Amino acid sequence: MTRLDVRDIPPVNRHPKIHEAFADLEPGETLTIVNDHEPKPLFYEFQAEVESFDADGYEVEKVGSEEFVAHFPKRDT
Repeated sequence: MTRLDVRDIPPVNRHPKIHEAFADLEPGETLTIVNDHEPKPLFYEFQAEVESFDADGYEVEKVGSEEFVAHFPKRDT
């Protein structure tokens, strides 16, 4: 599992950094991101643009008022 805390990354740079980390995963692995808000727009972006994203396996947990942990699984090929 790869874990990426994006809370200290400027918002404009977050999605490219997340896409890059996801692309580096092996099939069957999961990218876990820690964010300061629920990453619903990112989920929809992945669902629409990233063929290897397993949307059915996506999970998000609210840990605190400004801490959300989301799991972006990559499909097995």
